Amino acid sequence: MQFVQTISKALQLEAKGVEGVVSLIEEGCTIPFIARYRKEATGSLDEVQIAAIRDEYTNQQEIAKRREAILSSLQKTEQLTPELKIAVEQATTLATLEDIYLPYRPKRRTRAAIAKEAGLEPLADAMYNRPATPFSLHDFLRSLGTDINDNDALDGARDIIAEQVSEHPKSREALRELFRRETMIGASVVEKKRDEAQKYRDYFDWQESVKKVAGHRLLAMLRGESEKYLTLSFRPEPARALEILYRFHITRKTGNAEQVRLAIEDGYHRLLAPSLENELKKELKEAADREAIEVFCNNLRELLLAPPLGQKRVMALDPGFRTGAKLVCLDAQGNLLHSTTIYPTQSEQQLARAAETVQRLVREYQIEAIGIGSGTAGRETESFIRALGLSPAILITMVNEDGASVYSASETARKEFPELDLTVRGAISIGRRLQDPLAELVKIDPKAIGVGQYQHDVNQAALKRGLDDVVESCVNSVGVELNSASLELLTYVSGVGPTLAANIIAYRQQHGQFKTRRELLKVERLGPKAFEQCAGFLRVAASSNPLDHSAVHPERYSIVTRMAKDLAVSVEELMRSEELRKSIRLQDYVDGSAGLPTLIDIMAELARPGRDPRQSFSVFSFAEGINTIDDLVPGMRLPAIITNVTTFGAFADIGVHQDGLIHISQLADRFVKDPAEVVKPRQQVMVRVLEVDKARKRIALSLKNLPEK
Repeated sequence: MQFVQTISKALQLEAKGVEGVVSLIEEGCTIPFIARYRKEATGSLDEVQIAAIRDEYTNQQEIAKRREAILSSLQKTEQLTPELKIAVEQATTLATLEDIYLPYRPKRRTRAAIAKEAGLEPLADAMYNRPATPFSLHDFLRSLGTDINDNDALDGARDIIAEQVSEHPKSREALRELFRRETMIGASVVEKKRDEAQKYRDYFDWQESVKKVAGHRLLAMLRGESEKYLTLSFRPEPARALEILYRFHITRKTGNAEQVRLAIEDGYHRLLAPSLENELKKELKEAADREAIEVFCNNLRELLLAPPLGQKRVMALDPGFRTGAKLVCLDAQGNLLHSTTIYPTQSEQQLARAAETVQRLVREYQIEAIGIGSGTAGRETESFIRALGLSPAILITMVNEDGASVYSASETARKEFPELDLTVRGAISIGRRLQDPLAELVKIDPKAIGVGQYQHDVNQAALKRGLDDVVESCVNSVGVELNSASLELLTYVSGVGPTLAANIIAYRQQHGQFKTRRELLKVERLGPKAFEQCAGFLRVAASSNPLDHSAVHPERYSIVTRMAKDLAVSVEELMRSEELRKSIRLQDYVDGSAGLPTLIDIMAELARPGRDPRQSFSVFSFAEGINTIDDLVPGMRLPAIITNVTTFGAFADIGVHQDGLIHISQLADRFVKDPAEVVKPRQQVMVRVLEVDKARKRIALSLKNLPEK
């Protein structure tokens, strides 16, 4: 199969597994399906490896497409020689392909082109190729029949040589490697904008090796450049670059070496260096984008898989000072029962009225948990709720409300609650996020959740692809109840998408609950292929077949039925009895379609059908009396919750409306290479306050076991 060996080598994965993945992708299989249900074909590759194969396969297809376009262009212009064809066919990267094609591609009217039109190409060839023998420029020009004066002729000839040098494939590749190895990134402020550019003051006079620059610093500098506050340069020492070019283009036999040297210098500074600088900048930006997107995706995964409170009756509050706190009561399924507004942060009279309202609604709707949005007035509202003396059995917790306002103003929210004010929709979202973070967060654009590092600066198509992969992975790893899932949740199920999700909802509304997984095949446009891709990830609690409650794929039901039959028991009895399952010899059930990896997964599902991989819910509380940045004192130890992990550290919420930074050097008493190895979003930690800069609203925190002061 085309590209398999190339991908295998690039990713250092077994060729057989790569071939299996490529084949399945070509068949239209999704990453979650391949990872879960086709382990024999892939050698049990995980979702990250499968996604990497998909991306590299796409990259190789783009290279092949460009190769064909170049060959076609060269053929049409009658420039394709056997040697050139071999060079193009053997090129393995887009950069190499473009280097080979550069001298032949159609160009605008360059200085070299003008010189060639003036008949100076023979002079340039003579200067570049002629041995070191006496040479009369005047006589040579006369032999060409041109009346150009000597100086103009030399200028034109040098322009031709400069362009030839800049388009020489081996020169470009050698200099490309030099740029990658030895470039110094320089940043300086645009002087007339110095006062406006203070947020970039770290980079006003900055020098850093390309080998050491961190992705987040590069993205910060590039943003400063795009906003016209900084000027950047990406170049090695010119002498090192010129030395390489001299070796390629000047030998002891070169006549007119000084003229060729001048042409090389011009070709480097005017043509080659700007081209390679742009290329390197693009390469570095792509690497920084990949790093930032990976961080964003990891953070998003942790948020989506945050522990759910579960099906409990919830009161949710979206706090505010002037406009009051929007309060909603939800049933165990997240349906709205009641909404109102209270004003616990205003007058004593309003405070008493708010207290009476909350206590009455808690009794009336048998509230089991109270979730309070973490935004403006969140801590004050939490203190008010805790002071009411409610039953200790009622959980009280803060809920991260990032993105709730985006959801409340969205088309999705308007369709769900057309008659409700958007502030009430926001409170509902906070309550549902407490009950089931995954089911609620899939309704929000991941970029609005606030866990991205320079998320608006990175390649948006690559970011969307990465985030979609993560959401799809999380939804399918948890599984979805077919009869209660929202349109948004169903959309992310393997093989479903928005059209089939809408058709499933329509079928549910018309025919009532699905009785079995097989009934999915009655949904409009949901054929055998879509059923294959989605069935294992959809649960049907109402089904009489217990396997429909599990992640066992319908294509494997016959194996479980055979196991039960061989033991003379029902499938239900087999699922209930660990002793019966232990008596099964898996090797007896291996066949051409199901190997040991699949059988091991089946047995795990029979033991715990429909197991939710998310952890159990635990209540988090901030320190009492610490509500604003003015309450902080260096040395304090405070409970905190990690909100964002970056390559340079992590941000933590300590309940003062301003996240603090735990720098990578303060994450542990040991060296930390990757902050994600130490902390994850939503993780509860104890931090020490190191520094507080009230003017700049900056808080420095530490997880180190520092000695008491």
